[in-house]
Amino acid sequence: MLFDNKSLTTMSLDYSSSVAIVTLARPEARNAINRAFIEDFKTILTELAQDSNPARALLIIAEGKGFCAGADLKDQTGEMPPNLGPMLRQNYNPLIRQLKALPLPTVVAVNGAAAGAGMSLVCACDMAIAADDAYFLQAFVNIALVPDAGSTYFLPRFVGRARAASMMMLGEKLSAQDALDYGIISQVVTAQHLHAEALALAQKLAAMPTQAVIAIRHLLDGSEHNSLDQQLDAEADAQQMAGRSEDFMEGVTAFLQKRPAKFSGK
Repeated sequence: MLFDNKSLTTMSLDYSSSVAIVTLARPEARNAINRAFIEDFKTILTELAQDSNPARALLIIAEGKGFCAGADLKDQTGEMPPNLGPMLRQNYNPLIRQLKALPLPTVVAVNGAAAGAGMSLVCACDMAIAADDAYFLQAFVNIALVPDAGSTYFLPRFVGRARAASMMMLGEKLSAQDALDYGIISQVVTAQHLHAEALALAQKLAAMPTQAVIAIRHLLDGSEHNSLDQQLDAEADAQQMAGRSEDFMEGVTAFLQKRPAKFSGK
């Protein structure tokens, strides 16, 4: 164990070989997001971003019957109506930015509900797998709020404006199969095999050339708003950096020697 979980109250960090596993651990609240959840997650992401950390992929799973029910309304204290803008800027927004900036590929395994900001966490990861009984919900409008934590950025890019508008304005559940068809997730499996399949995917990503995988993430994100000329330039810049990596040399050498490459992530 490289990390002291005693400092965490809402989740844990463990390792399976080169995969870091974050387990959301508020099952009694369907892993709803409170202030302690945000601080714990930030602490873990800071740990994983260190050069000394051995992890080469992150897997996020959850205890209990739901992945994440979104913001914990019971955590809301103070005057009503609440001042939600600063709360987002100080807590949720930095968490999403930190997750997206993590220099490791990220996989999430969704069981039960991924609602509100919980769905935003899913969308912020590189790949998502869901159990066949999982569902996704843009719950904000059901309490007269607007989507946050990046939902209005991620969803239109995944599913298109019309489907995003339907999900956000109607606030209705989306099944795992529909989420697969929409392009929100990449795979649906039985609940029994969810964690094993997600770990296998994370292990596969951990064995890939990490710098190239993260560069692919950045190129995909940038392609949504870049012109063709801008994207061609971005590819050239990314390829320049990739060509200087140790993994590139290993990949070429392995190809010439007709053997599997053994990437180190460097």
